[in-house]
Amino acid sequence: MSRKKDIHFEVSERKVLLRLVDICVVILGLYILQKFLDFEYLTISKNNFVAISVLAIYITVFGTIFEIYNLQKASKLDVTFRNIVLTASTTVLFYLLTPVLTPFLPEQRLQIIYFFLIIITMIFLWRWAYIAFISAPRFYKKVLLVGEVSNIENIIKPLNQSDPNYKIVGFINCEPETESPIKFKGLQEFEPNQLMNIIRKEKISEILVASYNSETITSDIYHDLITLLDQGFIIREYTQVFEELTYRVPIQFVGKDFYKYFPFSRSNQNTLYLFFHRVFDIVFSVMGLIFGLCILPLIIFGNMIANKGPLFYFQERVGKNGKLFQIVKLRSMIVNAETGRAKWAQINDSRITKFGMFLRRSRLDEIPQFINVLSGNMSIIGPRPERPFFVNELSRIIPFYETRHIVKPGLTGWAQVNTRYGGSVDDSLTKLQYDLYYIKHRSVFLDINIIVKTLSTILYYRGQ
Repeated sequence: MSRKKDIHFEVSERKVLLRLVDICVVILGLYILQKFLDFEYLTISKNNFVAISVLAIYITVFGTIFEIYNLQKASKLDVTFRNIVLTASTTVLFYLLTPVLTPFLPEQRLQIIYFFLIIITMIFLWRWAYIAFISAPRFYKKVLLVGEVSNIENIIKPLNQSDPNYKIVGFINCEPETESPIKFKGLQEFEPNQLMNIIRKEKISEILVASYNSETITSDIYHDLITLLDQGFIIREYTQVFEELTYRVPIQFVGKDFYKYFPFSRSNQNTLYLFFHRVFDIVFSVMGLIFGLCILPLIIFGNMIANKGPLFYFQERVGKNGKLFQIVKLRSMIVNAETGRAKWAQINDSRITKFGMFLRRSRLDEIPQFINVLSGNMSIIGPRPERPFFVNELSRIIPFYETRHIVKPGLTGWAQVNTRYGGSVDDSLTKLQYDLYYIKHRSVFLDINIIVKTLSTILYYRGQ
Protein backbone atom coordinates (compact mmCIF):
# COMPACT_ATOMS: atom_id res chain seq x y z
CA MET A 1 0.00 0.00 0.00
CA SER A 2 1.72 3.20 -1.17
CA ARG A 3 1.23 6.25 0.98
CA LYS A 4 2.91 9.57 1.62
CA LYS A 5 4.67 9.60 4.98
CA ASP A 6 4.30 12.57 7.30
CA ILE A 7 7.32 13.93 9.11
CA HIS A 8 7.31 13.39 12.86
CA PHE A 9 9.87 13.28 15.63
CA GLU A 10 10.17 10.61 18.29
CA VAL A 11 10.56 11.62 21.95
CA SER A 12 14.27 10.74 21.98
CA GLU A 13 14.80 12.60 18.69
CA ARG A 14 13.19 15.77 20.08
CA LYS A 15 15.28 15.68 23.24
CA VAL A 16 18.49 15.23 21.27
CA LEU A 17 17.39 17.94 18.84
CA LEU A 18 16.75 20.41 21.67
CA ARG A 19 20.18 19.81 23.19
CA LEU A 20 22.14 19.95 19.93
CA VAL A 21 20.43 23.05 18.58
CA ASP A 22 20.76 24.82 21.96
CA ILE A 23 24.52 24.43 21.72
CA CYS A 24 24.64 25.37 18.04
CA VAL A 25 22.56 28.56 18.41
CA VAL A 26 24.63 29.72 21.40
CA ILE A 27 27.83 29.23 19.38
CA LEU A 28 26.18 31.12 16.50
CA GLY A 29 25.24 33.93 18.89
CA LEU A 30 28.82 34.18 20.16
CA TYR A 31 30.06 34.33 16.58
CA ILE A 32 27.62 37.18 15.84
CA LEU A 33 28.86 39.07 18.90
CA GLN A 34 32.43 38.49 17.80
CA LYS A 35 31.76 39.87 14.32
CA PHE A 36 29.64 42.91 15.14
CA LEU A 37 30.42 43.98 18.72
CA ASP A 38 34.13 43.14 19.11
CA PHE A 39 33.27 40.49 21.68
CA GLU A 40 36.53 39.02 23.00
CA TYR A 41 35.60 37.06 26.13
CA LEU A 42 34.88 33.81 24.27
CA THR A 43 35.76 33.85 20.60
CA ILE A 44 34.91 31.02 18.23
CA SER A 45 38.30 29.53 17.32
CA LYS A 46 40.29 26.30 17.58
CA ASN A 47 42.23 27.70 20.53
CA ASN A 48 39.00 27.93 22.54
CA PHE A 49 37.84 24.38 21.85
CA VAL A 50 38.03 23.38 25.55
CA ALA A 51 36.27 26.54 26.72
CA ILE A 52 33.45 26.07 24.18
CA SER A 53 33.11 22.41 25.15
CA VAL A 54 32.82 23.35 28.83
CA LEU A 55 30.10 25.87 27.94
CA ALA A 56 28.22 23.19 26.00
CA ILE A 57 28.45 20.80 28.97
CA TYR A 58 27.23 23.47 31.41
CA ILE A 59 24.26 24.34 29.20
CA THR A 60 23.32 20.67 28.86
CA VAL A 61 23.68 19.85 32.57
CA PHE A 62 22.00 22.96 33.97
CA GLY A 63 19.39 22.83 31.22
CA THR A 64 18.49 19.36 32.44
CA ILE A 65 18.36 20.52 36.06
CA PHE A 66 16.13 23.48 35.21
CA GLU A 67 13.99 21.33 32.92
CA ILE A 68 14.34 23.08 29.56
CA TYR A 69 14.49 19.58 28.04
CA ASN A 70 11.25 18.47 29.65
CA LEU A 71 9.02 18.09 26.58
CA GLN A 72 5.84 18.98 28.45
CA LYS A 73 7.34 22.26 29.66
CA ALA A 74 9.26 22.90 26.45
CA SER A 75 5.92 23.25 24.65
CA LYS A 76 4.92 26.23 26.86
CA LEU A 77 6.71 29.45 25.98
CA ASP A 78 6.26 31.24 29.34
CA VAL A 79 7.54 28.29 31.37
CA THR A 80 10.36 27.76 28.88
CA PHE A 81 11.51 31.39 29.15
CA ARG A 82 11.70 31.21 32.94
CA ASN A 83 13.71 28.00 32.82
CA ILE A 84 16.03 29.40 30.13
CA VAL A 85 16.82 32.42 32.33
CA LEU A 86 17.60 30.13 35.27
CA THR A 87 19.75 27.92 33.06
CA ALA A 88 21.65 30.86 31.57
CA SER A 89 22.19 32.49 34.97
CA THR A 90 23.63 29.34 36.54
CA THR A 91 25.68 28.51 33.45
CA VAL A 92 27.31 31.96 33.35
CA LEU A 93 27.96 31.90 37.11
CA PHE A 94 29.71 28.52 37.01
CA TYR A 95 31.50 29.49 33.79
CA LEU A 96 32.98 32.56 35.45
CA LEU A 97 34.01 30.52 38.51
CA THR A 98 36.04 27.96 36.55
CA PRO A 99 38.81 30.10 34.98
CA VAL A 100 41.14 27.11 34.69
CA LEU A 101 38.92 25.64 31.97
CA THR A 102 37.31 28.87 30.79
CA PRO A 103 38.63 32.33 29.78
CA PHE A 104 39.65 34.76 32.52
CA LEU A 105 37.32 37.63 33.29
CA PRO A 106 37.41 40.33 30.61
CA GLU A 107 38.59 43.86 31.43
CA GLN A 108 35.28 45.21 30.13
CA ARG A 109 32.68 43.70 32.46
CA LEU A 110 29.96 44.66 29.95
CA GLN A 111 31.07 41.67 27.87
CA ILE A 112 29.77 39.39 30.62
CA ILE A 113 26.32 40.99 30.18
CA TYR A 114 26.55 40.38 26.44
CA PHE A 115 27.55 36.78 27.14
CA PHE A 116 24.58 36.26 29.47
CA LEU A 117 22.03 37.92 27.18
CA ILE A 118 23.14 36.15 24.01
CA ILE A 119 22.64 32.74 25.66
CA ILE A 120 19.11 33.67 26.72
CA THR A 121 18.23 35.30 23.40
CA MET A 122 19.48 32.57 21.10
CA ILE A 123 18.00 29.67 23.08
CA PHE A 124 14.69 31.50 23.46
CA LEU A 125 14.46 32.23 19.71
CA TRP A 126 15.17 28.59 18.95
CA ARG A 127 12.54 27.44 21.46
CA TRP A 128 9.99 29.79 19.91
CA ALA A 129 10.71 28.16 16.55
CA TYR A 130 10.46 24.70 18.15
CA ILE A 131 7.01 25.45 19.61
CA ALA A 132 5.79 27.12 16.41
CA PHE A 133 6.91 24.38 14.07
CA ILE A 134 8.18 21.10 15.51
CA SER A 135 5.60 20.94 18.34
CA ALA A 136 2.83 21.94 15.93
CA PRO A 137 0.09 19.48 14.91
CA ARG A 138 1.67 19.03 11.49
CA PHE A 139 4.45 17.03 13.17
CA TYR A 140 2.21 14.86 15.36
CA LYS A 141 2.64 11.14 15.06
CA LYS A 142 -0.83 9.92 14.07
CA VAL A 143 -1.68 6.57 15.58
CA LEU A 144 -4.56 4.12 15.15
CA LEU A 145 -5.37 1.97 18.17
CA VAL A 146 -6.50 -1.64 17.86
CA GLY A 147 -7.74 -3.16 21.10
CA GLU A 148 -10.62 -4.05 23.39
CA VAL A 149 -12.97 -1.11 23.92
CA SER A 150 -13.21 -1.86 27.66
CA ASN A 151 -9.52 -0.88 28.07
CA ILE A 152 -9.42 2.18 25.81
CA GLU A 153 -9.53 4.91 28.47
CA ASN A 154 -6.79 3.38 30.62
CA ILE A 155 -4.65 3.02 27.52
CA ILE A 156 -4.85 6.45 25.91
CA LYS A 157 -4.72 8.62 29.05
CA PRO A 158 -1.09 7.92 30.13
CA LEU A 159 0.16 8.17 26.54
CA ASN A 160 -1.49 11.57 25.99
CA GLN A 161 -0.10 12.85 29.28
CA SER A 162 3.42 11.68 28.47
CA ASP A 163 3.72 12.93 24.91
CA PRO A 164 1.22 15.43 23.43
CA ASN A 165 2.75 14.84 19.98
CA TYR A 166 1.70 11.18 20.07
CA LYS A 167 -1.80 11.61 18.65
CA ILE A 168 -4.22 8.67 18.79
CA VAL A 169 -6.79 9.64 16.15
CA GLY A 170 -9.17 6.74 16.70
CA PHE A 171 -9.54 3.08 17.51
CA ILE A 172 -10.84 -0.18 16.12
CA ASN A 173 -12.49 -2.56 18.53
CA CYS A 174 -10.94 -5.98 17.96
CA GLU A 175 -13.48 -7.85 20.10
CA PRO A 176 -16.12 -10.00 18.37
CA GLU A 177 -19.52 -8.33 18.06
CA THR A 178 -21.99 -8.84 20.91
CA GLU A 179 -25.68 -8.08 21.32
CA SER A 180 -24.95 -5.22 23.76
CA PRO A 181 -21.59 -3.77 22.69
CA ILE A 182 -19.73 -1.33 24.97
CA LYS A 183 -19.27 2.12 23.47
CA PHE A 184 -16.48 4.60 24.22
CA LYS A 185 -17.29 8.25 23.44
CA GLY A 186 -13.91 9.79 24.18
CA LEU A 187 -12.31 8.70 20.90
CA GLN A 188 -13.61 8.10 17.40
CA GLU A 189 -14.34 4.44 16.65
CA PHE A 190 -13.85 2.96 13.19
CA GLU A 191 -15.24 -0.26 11.80
CA PRO A 192 -12.77 -3.14 11.33
CA ASN A 193 -13.37 -3.22 7.56
CA GLN A 194 -12.27 0.44 7.37
CA LEU A 195 -8.70 -0.27 8.50
CA MET A 196 -6.96 0.18 5.14
CA ASN A 197 -9.00 3.25 4.17
CA ILE A 198 -8.46 4.94 7.54
CA ILE A 199 -4.68 4.58 7.23
CA ARG A 200 -4.75 6.39 3.89
CA LYS A 201 -7.36 8.99 4.83
CA GLU A 202 -5.94 9.95 8.25
CA LYS A 203 -2.29 9.54 7.20
CA ILE A 204 -1.67 7.08 10.02
CA SER A 205 2.00 6.59 10.88
CA GLU A 206 1.66 3.69 13.28
CA ILE A 207 -0.80 1.06 14.49
CA LEU A 208 -0.83 0.38 18.21
CA VAL A 209 -2.12 -3.05 19.23
CA ALA A 210 -3.40 -3.02 22.82
CA SER A 211 -5.04 -6.30 23.67
CA TYR A 212 -4.95 -8.28 26.89
CA ASN A 213 -5.65 -11.43 24.91
CA SER A 214 -4.50 -11.73 21.31
CA GLU A 215 -7.18 -14.37 20.76
CA THR A 216 -9.80 -11.59 20.78
CA ILE A 217 -8.38 -10.12 17.56
CA THR A 218 -10.71 -11.19 14.76
CA SER A 219 -9.36 -13.04 11.75
CA ASP A 220 -10.15 -10.14 9.37
CA ILE A 221 -8.19 -7.63 11.47
CA TYR A 222 -5.39 -10.17 11.88
CA HIS A 223 -5.19 -10.62 8.09
CA ASP A 224 -5.06 -6.85 7.49
CA LEU A 225 -2.32 -6.42 10.12
CA ILE A 226 -0.23 -9.16 8.51
CA THR A 227 -0.67 -7.49 5.10
CA LEU A 228 0.43 -4.14 6.49
CA LEU A 229 3.42 -5.71 8.23
CA ASP A 230 4.52 -7.35 4.99
CA GLN A 231 4.43 -3.90 3.37
CA GLY A 232 6.72 -2.43 6.03
CA PHE A 233 4.04 -0.58 7.99
CA ILE A 234 4.90 0.09 11.65
CA ILE A 235 2.82 -2.04 14.03
CA ARG A 236 3.73 -1.90 17.70
CA GLU A 237 2.57 -3.52 20.91
CA TYR A 238 1.11 -1.28 23.63
CA THR A 239 3.38 -2.22 26.54
CA GLN A 240 6.45 -1.44 24.44
CA VAL A 241 5.16 2.04 23.56
CA PHE A 242 3.95 2.69 27.12
CA GLU A 243 7.40 1.96 28.53
CA GLU A 244 9.11 4.04 25.85
CA LEU A 245 6.95 7.13 26.34
CA THR A 246 6.27 7.06 30.09
CA TYR A 247 9.51 5.43 31.35
CA ARG A 248 7.37 3.03 33.38
CA VAL A 249 6.67 -0.70 33.21
CA PRO A 250 2.90 -1.24 32.66
CA ILE A 251 2.47 -4.07 35.14
CA GLN A 252 -1.33 -3.81 34.97
CA PHE A 253 -1.06 -5.26 31.44
CA VAL A 254 1.34 -8.05 32.42
CA GLY A 255 -0.22 -11.49 32.71
CA LYS A 256 1.06 -15.05 32.86
CA ASP A 257 3.78 -14.23 30.35
CA PHE A 258 5.35 -11.79 32.83
CA TYR A 259 8.85 -13.08 32.06
CA LYS A 260 8.69 -11.24 28.72
CA TYR A 261 8.47 -7.89 30.50
CA PHE A 262 11.19 -8.35 33.12
CA PRO A 263 14.52 -8.92 31.39
CA PHE A 264 16.18 -7.08 34.29
CA SER A 265 19.33 -5.05 33.71
CA ARG A 266 22.62 -6.93 33.80
CA SER A 267 23.92 -4.15 36.04
CA ASN A 268 22.07 -5.80 38.93
CA GLN A 269 24.67 -8.62 38.81
CA ASN A 270 27.60 -6.69 37.31
CA THR A 271 30.39 -6.78 39.89
CA LEU A 272 32.20 -3.73 38.50
CA TYR A 273 29.01 -1.65 38.38
CA LEU A 274 28.03 -2.68 41.92
CA PHE A 275 31.55 -1.92 43.20
CA PHE A 276 31.56 1.64 41.84
CA HIS A 277 27.95 2.07 42.93
CA ARG A 278 28.99 1.20 46.50
CA VAL A 279 32.03 3.53 46.34
CA PHE A 280 29.73 6.33 45.20
CA ASP A 281 27.35 5.54 48.08
CA ILE A 282 30.16 5.78 50.66
CA VAL A 283 31.74 8.97 49.28
CA PHE A 284 28.42 10.74 48.83
CA SER A 285 27.20 9.66 52.27
CA VAL A 286 30.32 10.96 54.02
CA MET A 287 29.90 14.30 52.22
CA GLY A 288 26.22 14.36 53.13
CA LEU A 289 26.88 13.70 56.81
CA ILE A 290 29.56 16.42 56.93
CA PHE A 291 27.05 18.84 55.42
CA GLY A 292 24.46 17.68 57.94
CA LEU A 293 26.82 18.34 60.85
CA CYS A 294 27.48 21.86 59.50
CA ILE A 295 23.79 22.80 59.50
CA LEU A 296 22.88 20.79 62.61
CA PRO A 297 22.81 23.84 64.93
CA LEU A 298 20.24 25.54 62.66
CA ILE A 299 18.12 22.38 62.54
CA ILE A 300 18.25 22.01 66.33
CA PHE A 301 17.18 25.64 66.73
CA GLY A 302 14.29 25.23 64.24
CA ASN A 303 13.22 22.02 65.96
CA MET A 304 13.13 23.76 69.36
CA ILE A 305 11.01 26.64 68.05
CA ALA A 306 8.56 25.02 65.61
CA ASN A 307 8.87 21.26 66.00
CA LYS A 308 9.11 20.60 69.73
CA GLY A 309 10.06 17.07 70.59
CA PRO A 310 12.77 14.54 69.64
CA LEU A 311 15.05 15.57 66.79
CA PHE A 312 15.22 12.10 65.21
CA TYR A 313 12.78 9.26 64.74
CA PHE A 314 13.35 5.61 63.91
CA GLN A 315 11.03 3.40 61.91
CA GLU A 316 11.10 -0.14 60.54
CA ARG A 317 11.35 -0.43 56.77
CA VAL A 318 11.66 -3.24 54.23
CA GLY A 319 15.03 -3.49 52.51
CA LYS A 320 16.68 -5.67 49.88
CA ASN A 321 15.24 -9.19 49.64
CA GLY A 322 12.58 -8.26 52.20
CA LYS A 323 15.10 -7.78 55.05
CA LEU A 324 13.85 -5.38 57.75
CA PHE A 325 15.97 -2.51 59.04
CA GLN A 326 15.59 0.66 61.12
CA ILE A 327 15.54 3.86 59.09
CA VAL A 328 16.59 7.11 60.78
CA LYS A 329 15.22 10.52 59.74
CA LEU A 330 14.75 13.99 61.15
CA ARG A 331 11.29 14.09 62.71
CA SER A 332 8.84 16.16 60.64
CA MET A 333 5.53 15.15 62.24
CA ILE A 334 4.06 15.83 65.64
CA VAL A 335 5.01 13.45 68.45
CA ASN A 336 2.89 10.28 68.41
CA ALA A 337 1.56 11.16 64.94
CA GLU A 338 0.19 7.65 64.49
CA THR A 339 -2.05 6.08 67.09
CA GLY A 340 -3.32 2.62 66.31
CA ARG A 341 -2.61 1.55 62.72
CA ALA A 342 -0.27 3.04 60.13
CA LYS A 343 -1.63 5.85 57.96
CA TRP A 344 -0.74 7.21 54.54
CA ALA A 345 0.92 10.63 54.54
CA GLN A 346 -1.24 13.07 52.58
CA ILE A 347 -0.70 16.44 50.90
CA ASN A 348 -1.12 19.18 53.53
CA ASP A 349 -1.12 16.49 56.22
CA SER A 350 -2.12 18.11 59.52
CA ARG A 351 0.34 15.87 61.37
CA ILE A 352 3.31 17.59 59.70
CA THR A 353 4.64 20.59 61.63
CA LYS A 354 5.59 23.84 59.90
CA PHE A 355 9.29 23.20 60.41
CA GLY A 356 8.71 19.59 59.42
CA MET A 357 7.20 20.72 56.12
CA PHE A 358 10.34 22.77 55.44
CA LEU A 359 12.51 19.75 56.24
CA ARG A 360 10.50 17.55 53.87
CA ARG A 361 10.37 19.92 50.92
CA SER A 362 14.06 20.77 51.20
CA ARG A 363 14.84 17.04 51.69
CA LEU A 364 16.90 17.90 54.78
CA ASP A 365 14.92 15.31 56.75
CA GLU A 366 16.65 12.64 54.64
CA ILE A 367 20.21 13.54 55.76
CA PRO A 368 20.38 11.03 58.67
CA GLN A 369 19.63 8.24 56.18
CA PHE A 370 23.23 8.56 55.00
CA ILE A 371 23.94 6.48 58.10
CA ASN A 372 21.70 3.75 56.64
CA VAL A 373 23.61 4.02 53.37
CA LEU A 374 26.99 3.65 55.10
CA SER A 375 25.73 0.62 57.01
CA GLY A 376 24.73 -1.03 53.73
CA ASN A 377 20.98 -1.18 54.32
CA MET A 378 20.30 1.49 51.70
CA SER A 379 21.85 3.04 48.62
CA ILE A 380 21.83 6.61 47.34
CA ILE A 381 19.72 5.52 44.35
CA GLY A 382 16.94 2.95 44.47
CA PRO A 383 13.25 2.48 45.25
CA ARG A 384 12.13 4.21 48.43
CA PRO A 385 11.96 1.79 51.39
CA GLU A 386 8.39 1.17 52.51
CA ARG A 387 6.97 0.15 55.87
CA PRO A 388 6.13 -3.56 56.42
CA PHE A 389 2.44 -2.81 56.99
CA PHE A 390 2.06 -1.09 53.61
CA VAL A 391 4.21 -3.69 51.86
CA ASN A 392 1.90 -6.45 53.09
CA GLU A 393 -1.20 -4.50 52.06
CA LEU A 394 0.09 -3.45 48.64
CA SER A 395 1.51 -6.90 47.83
CA ARG A 396 -2.00 -8.34 48.04
CA ILE A 397 -3.43 -5.66 45.73
CA ILE A 398 -0.68 -4.82 43.24
CA PRO A 399 0.97 -7.61 41.21
CA PHE A 400 4.77 -7.85 41.33
CA TYR A 401 4.98 -5.29 44.15
CA GLU A 402 7.66 -7.18 46.07
CA THR A 403 9.81 -7.28 42.92
CA ARG A 404 11.06 -3.81 43.88
CA HIS A 405 12.96 -5.43 46.75
CA ILE A 406 15.49 -7.20 44.53
CA VAL A 407 17.73 -4.09 44.80
CA LYS A 408 18.64 -1.94 47.79
CA PRO A 409 16.20 0.85 48.61
CA GLY A 410 17.50 4.37 48.05
CA LEU A 411 17.44 7.97 49.22
CA THR A 412 16.31 9.03 45.78
CA GLY A 413 15.14 7.07 42.77
CA TRP A 414 13.41 7.04 39.40
CA ALA A 415 9.96 7.13 41.01
CA GLN A 416 10.82 10.03 43.35
CA VAL A 417 12.06 12.31 40.56
CA ASN A 418 9.17 11.55 38.21
CA THR A 419 6.12 11.58 40.46
CA ARG A 420 4.96 13.16 43.67
CA TYR A 421 4.59 11.50 47.04
CA GLY A 422 2.29 8.46 46.93
CA GLY A 423 -0.60 8.50 49.37
CA SER A 424 -2.89 5.84 47.88
CA VAL A 425 -2.92 2.48 46.15
CA ASP A 426 -3.08 4.16 42.72
CA ASP A 427 -0.08 6.32 43.57
CA SER A 428 1.80 3.24 44.77
CA LEU A 429 1.02 1.50 41.47
CA THR A 430 2.51 4.43 39.54
CA LYS A 431 5.60 4.47 41.76
CA LEU A 432 6.04 0.73 41.32
CA GLN A 433 5.94 1.15 37.53
CA TYR A 434 8.80 3.65 37.78
CA ASP A 435 10.74 1.45 40.23
CA LEU A 436 10.50 -1.56 37.94
CA TYR A 437 11.64 0.58 35.00
CA TYR A 438 14.74 1.50 37.01
CA ILE A 439 15.44 -2.13 37.92
CA LYS A 440 14.93 -3.15 34.30
CA HIS A 441 17.13 -0.42 32.80
CA ARG A 442 19.57 0.19 35.66
CA SER A 443 22.80 1.74 34.39
CA VAL A 444 25.37 4.44 35.10
CA PHE A 445 23.61 6.82 32.70
CA LEU A 446 20.23 6.31 34.37
CA ASP A 447 21.84 6.86 37.79
CA ILE A 448 23.35 10.15 36.59
CA ASN A 449 19.96 11.16 35.17
CA ILE A 450 18.35 10.51 38.56
CA ILE A 451 20.98 12.57 40.41
CA VAL A 452 20.46 15.52 38.04
CA LYS A 453 16.67 15.27 38.30
CA THR A 454 16.96 15.09 42.09
CA LEU A 455 18.65 18.49 42.01
CA SER A 456 15.67 19.79 40.02
CA THR A 457 13.30 18.32 42.62
CA ILE A 458 15.14 20.07 45.45
CA LEU A 459 15.53 23.39 43.61
CA TYR A 460 11.85 23.51 42.70
CA TYR A 461 10.91 22.57 46.27
CA ARG A 462 8.85 19.53 45.27
CA GLY A 463 9.41 17.33 48.28
CA GLN A 464 6.68 16.55 50.76
